Amino acid sequence: MTTGQHRDAEVDTDPQDEAPLPTIAEQVAEQLGGWRGLAESSIPVAVFVLVNILTELRPALIASVTVAVGIAVLRLIQRRPVRHAINGLFGIGIGAVIAWKTGSEKDFHLPGILYGIGYGLALLGSAAIRQPLVGWLWSVLMAGGSSRWRQDPRLVRTFTWLTVLWGVVWLAKVGVQAGLYLADMDTALGIARLALGYPPYALLLAITGWTVRRVTRTVPTPLAG
Repeated sequence: MTTGQHRDAEVDTDPQDEAPLPTIAEQVAEQLGGWRGLAESSIPVAVFVLVNILTELRPALIASVTVAVGIAVLRLIQRRPVRHAINGLFGIGIGAVIAWKTGSEKDFHLPGILYGIGYGLALLGSAAIRQPLVGWLWSVLMAGGSSRWRQDPRLVRTFTWLTVLWGVVWLAKVGVQAGLYLADMDTALGIARLALGYPPYALLLAITGWTVRRVTRTVPTPLAG
């Protein structure tokens, strides 16, 4: 290969190396799975709540698991990403097994409550030790793995309070569900799980994206690069 050809090859590969990072909207859509992902993650829980009201626990468990499996299989047939469907099936499956063994419909929601408590405590704990999880997640999702934000006190403070916000909101919504669980308000618990699922998550993602973008416009060290 001549020098000129070598230079041409380098020019051809540069645009790929410098491909722009996804936008906030694209990242939010990816994390939520789009409108289809939102619907598919909610349908098995909605089926469980509805069938349980109309019949009883075991038919509701069978129906919800069947729907979750069907969604995953349909995605495989259509050659679509199955991550969201598999995650949903895993959560539904654990809850169904526990509820089947205990005979209590509220136990269907117990894994989600416990996961939520764990997430909330992990978020607050990371902020307390000045290693905010939201900052590290931003590095992975939006900054190509760069951790330059750690070098700027303003960005560290921003990610710290955002992490606290995530932790507080997470524990608050799980607290509502836990209260309904302890009060044996099974139907209300199912409705609360649906209502407090993706809406707060989407709002937190939007707040995080807007805040970090706004801060990085004025700081000398970019997050990505």
